[in-house]
Amino acid sequence: MEELDGEPTVTLIPGVNSKKNQMCFDWGPGEMLVCETSFNKKEKSEMVPSCPFIYIIRKDVDVYSQILRKLFNESHGIFLGLQRIDEELTGKSRKSQLVRVSKNYRSVIRACMEEMHQVAIAAKDPANGRQFSSQVSILSAMELIWNLCEILFIEVAPAGPLLLHLLDWVRLHVCEVDSLSADVLGSENPSKHDSFWNLPGNTQTLTELELKWQHWHEECERYLQDSTFATSPHLESLLKIMLGDEAALLEQKELLSNWYHFLVTRLLYSNPTVKPIDLHYYAQSSLDLFLGGESSPEPLDNILLAAFEFDIHQVIKECSIALSNWWFVAHLTDLLDHCKLLQSHNLYFGSNMREFLLLEYASGLFAHPSLWQLGVDYFDYCPELGRVSLELHIERIPLNTEQKALKVLRICEQRQMTEQVRSICKILAMKAVRNNRLGSALSWSIRAKDAAFATLVSDRFLRDYCERGCFSDLDLIDNLGPAMMLSDRLTFLGKYREFHRMYGEKRFADAASLLLSLMTSRIAPRSFWMTLLTDALPLLEQKQVIFSAEQTYELMRCLEDLTSRRPVHGESDTEQLQDDDIETTKVEMLRLALARNLARAIIREGSLEGS
Repeated sequence: MEELDGEPTVTLIPGVNSKKNQMCFDWGPGEMLVCETSFNKKEKSEMVPSCPFIYIIRKDVDVYSQILRKLFNESHGIFLGLQRIDEELTGKSRKSQLVRVSKNYRSVIRACMEEMHQVAIAAKDPANGRQFSSQVSILSAMELIWNLCEILFIEVAPAGPLLLHLLDWVRLHVCEVDSLSADVLGSENPSKHDSFWNLPGNTQTLTELELKWQHWHEECERYLQDSTFATSPHLESLLKIMLGDEAALLEQKELLSNWYHFLVTRLLYSNPTVKPIDLHYYAQSSLDLFLGGESSPEPLDNILLAAFEFDIHQVIKECSIALSNWWFVAHLTDLLDHCKLLQSHNLYFGSNMREFLLLEYASGLFAHPSLWQLGVDYFDYCPELGRVSLELHIERIPLNTEQKALKVLRICEQRQMTEQVRSICKILAMKAVRNNRLGSALSWSIRAKDAAFATLVSDRFLRDYCERGCFSDLDLIDNLGPAMMLSDRLTFLGKYREFHRMYGEKRFADAASLLLSLMTSRIAPRSFWMTLLTDALPLLEQKQVIFSAEQTYELMRCLEDLTSRRPVHGESDTEQLQDDDIETTKVEMLRLALARNLARAIIREGSLEGS
């Protein structure tokens, strides 16, 4: 049966009394909003005002750390490189690439740890210094765990080389070893240095180590049995250490910084060719001996113990509980999955462990105003639920600037996320309308292929034209091209602008034909008919006849239809037509101009027929 998780930790929110008042909350993609309600837990008590604040609880606050942002950015490139490793590579070539990737991840962790350490030293505020130091300890633990997983799961060191790797592991993570080695080797007579005997180090090949170890063992056992050094307790203690005597090693406990330092030291002197399968026995017994029942194992101890037991899933589970963000488990699990070590472990809710952890990590990145761009790539490499998650998260990105909106839009277009593209374009179009940037609004509505909104913006353009007598954003309107077919109103706007361009180029006959077609085809809104008829006046008053008799009759019918049609609710211009003196004057002027043009057109057409 699967082991049950423990109870989750309780998060206390300052200023909120959950015992006195009921709480309400709402989940977001990367945070939760919490506040007190006005309802008291006692049914008959009066409703009284309570805490006026809304609290934001973030599930992944590490994304806001400036130094850890470097960890996220640098590891992102390593992650992408890992996804592109050729699946056809096998054997040593593939293994060497995976080991290299692992070392790259560790180098990024170590670089961030060193920078955080410098910041902790330079911190003037003690509280900040403690916080940075705590983060250094977490990063150090992360690198320690990763390094061990690299040795056991990725390099898969066999008996013999395994101990050499573990010696390097301890030497790297127990800082005193390197500094003591430098002091001893730098002295005039290293063998007489005070710290000479405190260093169990090794720079020999495996064969040399095995031969010398056998020689040590035999010699030491003989000297100990013969009581050769009975008169010198220190030398006798040294013999016991070289034989791997546990009690003798524990007597020097102050020289060993932790139980896994004790483990590797113990293996060096008692079983330097230890097999991987036997590691868990030595690890558990070393932990028990070192703690001696005086204290309980820490979370880090449990993680390392699970690694020595080759229980990968337990390592990931313990790290997920102990660490403050998903970065570590997401990237380690992804790497182990590429090593074909997690293929058989699926979760109950649809995705495997690798994908689940990558989704959680990417979701945390989307809570940050700029790191969300990294999260997109992590979603891309989650084949089962990645696209759905990306669609849900990308819709919640605040589009504060047009530059950011263009980034989001480009991401959606590259992935054929049609609905999200339309939604973003519509949001930007609405913002542009509110800011009276009609050209931008029209451009976004065309890009969204939103006919209704394009109609709305086109109406605003026409209304502005009626008020100001000229168009704004002429370049956009002049170059609508096929996009003007999105809606009838947009088509009218484009064609009406084309009419003005023809008129400006003195192509009066073409302009007159286009103007008439806009009215007879009913593509022009009725509220704009009077403007179109008014635009016809200069053409009617030209010296040469522009409108034919038939065209003039069409214009007359349109004018009579406009003036005689009963008012319809919502068409405010028509409702005011008969009551407005200005409109009445326009109508009279049009009738007169149309009558004159009709007479001229009939005479001209009659003379042409007679000739």
